[in-house]
Amino acid sequence: MERMENFYDVVVIGGGPAGLTAALYLARARYRVVVVEKDHFGGQITITAEVVNFPGVERTSGAALTETMRKQAESFGAEFLLAEVTELDLIGDVKTVRTGRGDLKCFGVLLATGAHPRIVGFRGEAQFRGRGVAYCATCDGEFFTGKDVFVVGGGFAAAEESVFLTKYARHVTILIWGDDFSCAQATADAARNHEKITVLTNTEVEEVSGDTALRYLRYRNTKTGQVTKHHAADGETFGVFVFAGYEPATELVRGLAELNDQGYILTDRSQKTTVDGLYAAGDVCVKPLRQVVTAVGDGALAATELERLCAAMQEKTGIYPKAPVSRAEETTASTETNSTLFTGDMLAQLHTVFSRMASPLILRLYLDETPLSVELKQYMEELAAQSSKLTTETGEVGEMEHLPCVRVFRPDGSWTGLAFYGVPGGHEFTSFVLGLYNAAGPGQALDEDTRAAIQSIQKPIKLEILVSLSCTMCPELVTAAQRIAAENPHITAQVYDLNHFPDFREKYQIMSVPCLIVNDGEQVSFGKKNIRQLLEIFQR
Repeated sequence: MERMENFYDVVVIGGGPAGLTAALYLARARYRVVVVEKDHFGGQITITAEVVNFPGVERTSGAALTETMRKQAESFGAEFLLAEVTELDLIGDVKTVRTGRGDLKCFGVLLATGAHPRIVGFRGEAQFRGRGVAYCATCDGEFFTGKDVFVVGGGFAAAEESVFLTKYARHVTILIWGDDFSCAQATADAARNHEKITVLTNTEVEEVSGDTALRYLRYRNTKTGQVTKHHAADGETFGVFVFAGYEPATELVRGLAELNDQGYILTDRSQKTTVDGLYAAGDVCVKPLRQVVTAVGDGALAATELERLCAAMQEKTGIYPKAPVSRAEETTASTETNSTLFTGDMLAQLHTVFSRMASPLILRLYLDETPLSVELKQYMEELAAQSSKLTTETGEVGEMEHLPCVRVFRPDGSWTGLAFYGVPGGHEFTSFVLGLYNAAGPGQALDEDTRAAIQSIQKPIKLEILVSLSCTMCPELVTAAQRIAAENPHITAQVYDLNHFPDFREKYQIMSVPCLIVNDGEQVSFGKKNIRQLLEIFQR
């Protein structure tokens, strides 16, 4: 007999617009569906500050648009799981989706994993990632205030993000490999006609170099062969933002389903792949246009096809997964709150997590006389007021180098190894709450091999994670580091809002987040990482 608590009609892998739309359609049709996402719900569009071409929505942000989609799906009973899918078993009527938080059974799988930024491969690109080479204007643009910036690429992202970067940069130069922009004329014109932007076509980056930061860039005109060398002025640096397209996230299905030469998954007109029970939607598919509007169309079409599949499989197997429960009334109730800091949805999320915490925790505050300390104190006191399992107290500042800070302690006075410097708002709100859940137990599920690997570490490891509250890539690294620290007393994970602690920026020449510092600089790396990738770093 299958364990029904982990049995779904459909498992959707990927929480972007395609996956969220499919979840909405399936849940509304009374099929049990879970959306599994390893990073953050919303997908790549969440880094777009302004969306103006989604029909029916005059103007919004990518994050706001997809959060509305998520709430709609949730209101009909769709479920959501933050976890990494590690393997698919698609043989037979019942499929198995293996994740870092346990196995899920289902009749159908929808792959909506999207795509990730493409690495160009010019000399020095990997070496200077985080020290001048960047891939997210929203996350890293502020680091280049008053500096020159070069943008590599000629598509929609390159044009749009170049305009965004003019808010910070002294001047932006767009280096396009082809003859012109490849995006819509209106988007291209906004960049081409901007007084702070220069556009160079038929141009290829050959090399970047420097010392602790970028000091040198060489690029070549592919038609004339002319080589241009850009040297930073004495004491200055500059930025190179790469927006050169995306690579499909199809690693899970390589060897299972048919892909094209570029790695995109092949589907028929109903979004079905070459494997029975496996459908795909959104940017992961072969398609002529990759936009939010086409992703939601894919998701809706795949969902309606999966409804037919699930109905047939229920009748064939005699297995009827628990039907979803509409949360419309629950959502309405959750908005009724007197909280001055947390919205109704945030409170609903808090109460769900706090109800599962196995033991109480103490939020010990280390404060100074700054307004930021006042904000942190208010934030933590209101957070603690939401659960009898949380209390706040003030700690002795002593010789602490950075303030303000909240450290998480157990009732016996032992430190969990978790700390946050600044105020954990923005994208770090969920990370901080998950950190409390992991410290209090039972915590996010770990497979036995991963748990054993974490517990086998017997040397002290100090992790400092530098983040921006607007960064969508930071939470995965924060959550992974906190999960490891909660499991192993030899490891600490301390998170800093880099906006308030510029000494780190100067010391380690940080120009991108997230940044991971291991043991006071023994290792410094940039970019999001999961638990497995962190364990690999510890073994070096």
